[in-house]
Amino acid sequence: MREGKDRPLTVHQLNELLLICSLVLLIAVAAVRISSRSGLPSLLLYLGIGVVIGQDGIFNVKFDNAELTQVIGYAALVVILAEGGLGAKWKEAKPALPAAVALSTVGVAVSVGVTAAAAHYLVGLDWRQALIIGAVVSSTDAAAVFSVLRKIPLPSRVTGALEAESGFNDAPVVIMVVALSTVGPVEHWYVLVGEILLELAIGAAIGLAVGWLGAFGLRHVALPASGLYPIAVMAIAVVAYAAGAMAHGSGFLAVYLASMLLGNSKLPHAPATRGFAEGLGWLAQIGMFVLLGLLVTPHELGDDFWPAVIVGLVLTAVARPLSVLVSLAPFRIPWQEKALMSWAGLRGAVPIVMATIPMVSGIEGSHRIFNIVFVLVVVYTLVQGPTLPWVAGKLHLGDPSEAADLGVESAPLERLRG
Repeated sequence: MREGKDRPLTVHQLNELLLICSLVLLIAVAAVRISSRSGLPSLLLYLGIGVVIGQDGIFNVKFDNAELTQVIGYAALVVILAEGGLGAKWKEAKPALPAAVALSTVGVAVSVGVTAAAAHYLVGLDWRQALIIGAVVSSTDAAAVFSVLRKIPLPSRVTGALEAESGFNDAPVVIMVVALSTVGPVEHWYVLVGEILLELAIGAAIGLAVGWLGAFGLRHVALPASGLYPIAVMAIAVVAYAAGAMAHGSGFLAVYLASMLLGNSKLPHAPATRGFAEGLGWLAQIGMFVLLGLLVTPHELGDDFWPAVIVGLVLTAVARPLSVLVSLAPFRIPWQEKALMSWAGLRGAVPIVMATIPMVSGIEGSHRIFNIVFVLVVVYTLVQGPTLPWVAGKLHLGDPSEAADLGVESAPLERLRG
């Protein structure tokens, strides 16, 4: 059997793979229509597709490679963060930036502590496992937040803060989960905090530098075809991630900041670039969610269902609201907006991808951590996603007059050549 696995892919197998992948992709694209009508985040439908074709599903596809899932998940997250950064409007993000930074640092710390305590005392996990779960689920998901919030006409300050938070908080959470998943004794908390701050500073510096240099270059170099500009922009964003990660900084923060800077620079063919990035973002989401659905084994989730519900209830009803109140205490933000931010802490594939880190590291109980996180994300996304517009309406935060920007394509090649 192993010999068969080691054989190179044949043309016939390639044809079968292309057929299956293209059919899954078409089904996933069609599912977006269902998602938009029902109010369900599309990630649930994509996870469902993976589960249906997975080990306990119709096609019984056996897939248990957590390491490959983690690698593909990281790559997909880079694309998703790049697309989110390119679409972020600086005029909305700028006034909300201090609040977003507070939510993604102080807020994450509060959420981790409260959720870990619940996982330890209420579910019975040891402290390492409880802290890993607390860290994993304390990151709001960029894909879920971007896809849901852009359909709801909220005040720009709320949208800017939530989108920036979802772009920023992946970085400290990944650092924390990796540190906690390292086999051996956990370092002192102040050492971990210092490491997080240093990696964030390195990532921010590299992201801003790469973004500025990339924007400067694209404004002053005339490429021979308009289709090259979107490719160049995405390549610059990936360079920011790779350079940040290789410099022992936060690559995720680097790619988001570089993309935000690029997206708010007056670049040639900006609408086409955003459309290209959006398409890649959808493709990354579909691939990542379907793969995560394949990785899970549904018949193993039963024992961890109620522990996941308990941890998720504490996270949603206590940890998230408390983290919002504590981190936003210095800011003059109306209570209605704080209440909405408390409910809008959407989770998605990012926590599930991060739950593969302890699996790859061989931490004891890592499969249980993955199952709890998977169930938690599915259950509470089902609750929070569809009800978010209703909550916004009850808090009188809907803004129907908020109009969407219309991107108009232009072709400045001749002007650049001149």
